[in-house]
Amino acid sequence: MNTRTFTLKALAFAGLCLVAVLGFQIAESRADNSSPSLVQVESKYVCMMTDHLFPKEQIPVVVENKTYYGCCEMCEARLKANAESRVAVDPVSGQQVDKAVAVIGATPEGGVYYFESVENLKSFKAAPASAN
Repeated sequence: MNTRTFTLKALAFAGLCLVAVLGFQIAESRADNSSPSLVQVESKYVCMMTDHLFPKEQIPVVVENKTYYGCCEMCEARLKANAESRVAVDPVSGQQVDKAVAVIGATPEGGVYYFESVENLKSFKAAPASAN
C-alpha cells in the first residue's frame, strides 16, 4: 500500500470515528443525577476491543462458535488471540460476562457497558451517577 492510499484510508477512518461519536451524542440533561442514558444496542455495531459503538456493522470474529466484533483487522486478530479481550465485568453484579452474549448498553458518547442481563442494564440506568 502506498503512502497516499494509507493516508486516505487513515483520514476516512478518522472521519468515520468522528461521525460515530457525534452521531450518537444525545442532547439530554443530567440534572436528575442519574447514570448516563444508556441505550441497549446490538453487538454487531460494537467494536469489542475498543468498547465503542459505531454507526455501521463491525467485522464478525468467530471464536469457539461465538461471534465477537472488531472495527479493524488488528482488533479482529486481538479478539482471536486474547481470551481476556472477549470478557468484561458487569458494573452491577461485578461478574465477568462474555461479550458475545452480553446485553450491551451504549452511552451518548458511544462508550459501552456489558451486562449479564437486561435487568442489570436497567438497574445501572436507575442508579445515581455517584454510585457508578
